[in-house]
Amino acid sequence: MNATEMTELAMIKQGARATWAAGDFATVARLTLWEVGPRIVAAAGVGPDDRVLDVACGTGNAAIRAAATGADVVGVDLTPELFDAARAEAADAGVTVDWVQGDAEELPFEDHGFDVVLSTFGSMFAPRHAVAAAEIARVLRPGGRVGLTAWTPEGGMGSFFRTVGTYMPPPPPIAQPPVLWGNEAHVRELFADSGIELEFHRDTVAQAQFESTDQAIEYMSTRFGPMIMAREMLTAAGRWDDLRADLVALYERDEQLEYLVTTGTKAG
Repeated sequence: MNATEMTELAMIKQGARATWAAGDFATVARLTLWEVGPRIVAAAGVGPDDRVLDVACGTGNAAIRAAATGADVVGVDLTPELFDAARAEAADAGVTVDWVQGDAEELPFEDHGFDVVLSTFGSMFAPRHAVAAAEIARVLRPGGRVGLTAWTPEGGMGSFFRTVGTYMPPPPPIAQPPVLWGNEAHVRELFADSGIELEFHRDTVAQAQFESTDQAIEYMSTRFGPMIMAREMLTAAGRWDDLRADLVALYERDEQLEYLVTTGTKAG
């Protein structure tokens, strides 16, 4: 990378940490994402003999469920502000997880150190997809398994990202769209030289239910980090009402929240 790209990358990551630290991600995750944790743990076949890494673990959706199987689990995230909620969730579940601050593009772990690597809607937000994929492959032992989930471009969250993105400044070219991780061909290309044999299927979670569309938008724009940041920026620019109108139309379409499940085993 040249100096400009390095500066852009640092700014992207600073912004990402601030975004996910904003609001109340633990509560938002409980509304829709929480049921995906046990699904991906089961899909990856996590068991008590496994050492597991949950990449971009957030408040512990997959990590806590993996620990509940008896596995030895590490959760890593760029945003350590989420760990207080993660620790509370783990305590409520009666499990122990080692929470570590770290970057999905530069995982602070040894080569081949984990039996299973998981990520639920986390590694998809790393700006350089090939770098994040290479790190997942690097820390996975031969014979180890991966289990990843990412929103698809065609689903409701894909529509959400496009709608909000229309109003926001374009990201630097170095940052790839997160929903590409929800495209099978893209993910297969990312892991083409990793030795990991991949399988795919698609699943859905229901939209969170609110008493009204107005309540839904107010809730998400005061608790969900990306929406909080968008609302602040667009209010200052006099464009929040325009985005809000588009979000009303989007929410009332009640699209399913479709995601891609990627599982695989690394050659031994």
